[in-house]
Amino acid sequence: MNTFAPQNFVVKDEFELIRSATDYSLERDQGGWISGQFYRCRLTSAFQPIIDMAQNKTIGHTAHIRSESDGEISLSPWQVFAQATNDEQLVHLDRLCRAVHALNYFNNKATRSDEKLFVGVHPLLLETVKVDHGRAFEDFLNLIGVKTSRVTIEIPPTINHNRELLQKIINNYHLRGYAIAVTYHSGSNNAWMPELGSLYPEIIRIKASYLFNYRVIDTIIKAAHHFGSKVLVWDIATFEQLTIAKRLNADYLQGHFLSEPARAIHTISPQLIQETLDPNLAQTLEESRKFESKRKYK
Repeated sequence: MNTFAPQNFVVKDEFELIRSATDYSLERDQGGWISGQFYRCRLTSAFQPIIDMAQNKTIGHTAHIRSESDGEISLSPWQVFAQATNDEQLVHLDRLCRAVHALNYFNNKATRSDEKLFVGVHPLLLETVKVDHGRAFEDFLNLIGVKTSRVTIEIPPTINHNRELLQKIINNYHLRGYAIAVTYHSGSNNAWMPELGSLYPEIIRIKASYLFNYRVIDTIIKAAHHFGSKVLVWDIATFEQLTIAKRLNADYLQGHFLSEPARAIHTISPQLIQETLDPNLAQTLEESRKFESKRKYK
């Protein structure tokens, strides 16, 4: 053992090692939040909780990309992706976004070990990459020490029109250990819906605004449950949408009515979930708190 070797090397921290091992342009602010650079866009993450109604807890978070300038949102996600001038740039940008999300989520002390990261994939990437969907992201997850089983890939609804491609994408991601969430869309060809048993997605995502087409959505949810898939109702903006989602026996809930996307890992408490799902309980609890408060001051 050479105990007398000169100590003139610099020890890099974990983030510096990760950054030097990839071709992503990554930065870390003083609070530890990670951002990526694409042209003049500084890209960072916002996370929105997903609630499991049966377990009465937060089971994961959907990642949203944010383009910031001086702490303010400057461009929408679609405006950011519009800056990619070719397929190669778009693939790189899409992978950069997922890398930023993974670093902000899994390296955060507020993230529980049983919570999952839900991330979307740009439809052009899914069509451009012919084989091995998910391999590049798996390599990055391996680099930061995260299993693919902690990630749910959200497949965009535009892929629904091509059942053969959809099947290949789901199979590729499943082979690498990811969970899959496919997205129902009323304006696309959902011919694969009656054949859920052969596709085996873990989750079916249904936008809350579609719930008012009660009979169609009820049929889809019953079919999903029959084949063992869970149903996530997302973009819940009103109490009425929340009520219908409960009536239709949705499994997971997500939306601004429950919690806004935030530049943090926010877990909704079981008590707040109960109060949100049951206004009568919330009113009873509020009356109880007022009564207890009065007793203290007597």
